[in-house]
Amino acid sequence: MTSHISSPAFDPELAAALEAAPAGPTTITPEMIGMIRPYMAADPAAVIGDRPIELVDRTVPGRDGAPDVTLSILRRTDHVPGGGAIYFVHGGGLILGDRFFGIAPVLDWIETFDVVFVTPEYRLAPDERYPAALDDVSAGLAWTAAHAEELGFDAARLVLAGASAGGGLAAAAALRARDEGGPALAGQLLIYPMLDDRNDTVSSYQYEGYGRWDRGSNDTGWDAYLGELRRSPDLPAYAAPARATDLSGLPPTYLEVGSAEVFRDEDVAYATQLWSDGGDCELHVWPGGYHAFDLHVPAAKLTASMVSARRDWLKRKIGLTAATQNGES
Repeated sequence: MTSHISSPAFDPELAAALEAAPAGPTTITPEMIGMIRPYMAADPAAVIGDRPIELVDRTVPGRDGAPDVTLSILRRTDHVPGGGAIYFVHGGGLILGDRFFGIAPVLDWIETFDVVFVTPEYRLAPDERYPAALDDVSAGLAWTAAHAEELGFDAARLVLAGASAGGGLAAAAALRARDEGGPALAGQLLIYPMLDDRNDTVSSYQYEGYGRWDRGSNDTGWDAYLGELRRSPDLPAYAAPARATDLSGLPPTYLEVGSAEVFRDEDVAYATQLWSDGGDCELHVWPGGYHAFDLHVPAAKLTASMVSARRDWLKRKIGLTAATQNGES
C-alpha cells in the first residue's frame, strides 16, 4: 500500500476481504487495458446458473448510422407481461467489461419483480472514444422502450440503471432522453456512478494509489474515453454528467456510493444538485464502503444493506406483478 492522505477507513469486514484477496495492481495504466480485458469477460451461463431465467440476444440499429448494438434480454421463464423493465448498463471504467459483467448481484431483480432485464453491449475506449459508448447505450434504450409490448413490459415502468462507468453512462443517457423528448423513464438507479472527468475532488485524492479503482485508474478510464476533450471547459454533460448545470426534469433517482472511494464526492454533489434543481433523489453513502464492494464481498453485512435499499426503492418505483406477489412479504 502506498502512502495516502487521511481518509475514511474501510469497513472492517470489507478490509479483511480486501487484505485476503490475491495481490494485483492498484492502478490500472493504459498499457494494462488489453491484458486485463480477457479476465473481465463474463460467461452468461455461469452468471445465470440454475436460476429460472431465459436469455435472448437481439441486434438493434445503432444511433445515427453507428454500428448495430447487441442487447441481451433476460426474463423469468414464467414471465407475466405487463410489469416493469430495467435497462442495465455494465461498469468497467469505460475501458473494460462486457454486458454481463457485474450483473450477478442484480439478477435477483428479475426473479423478485418479474422485470424484463435488458443489458447492452457498448463500444469500449480507447478503441472508440466518446460518444460511441453513450450512443450505443442510447440506441439500445430507445429500442427497448419502443418495443415494450413485444418484450412484455409496461412502457411506463422502465427504469434505467447502471453501475460505475455504467452508472455514468446511464446518467448521461437520462440527460439525453430528457433533452430529446424520450424515452420516458420511471426512474434512474445509479450505483457508485463515474460522473466527473476532472477527478479533482477530495475523495479522488484520498484514494490515490490506495483501494479499489483509485485515482490513477480513474485517469486512465477518462483519458481513454475523452482523449483531448478531457477537462475542457465546454465539455458537454453527455460526456461527463457532473458537468451538467441543470438537472431538472430528470426521473426519480436512486444514487449510492461508498464513503471510502474515489467517486464519493462527485456522487454526493450530483445528488445535491438534483435536489437543488427540484428533483427526487434518494442518496445512500455506505460507511466504509470501497468501490464495488458488493461485487467483491457479496456476503458482507454492508452488502446486504446495500442490496436491500436498492430493492426497496425498486419496489416503490416498479412494484410487483402477479407472478411475484404471492412470494413477497
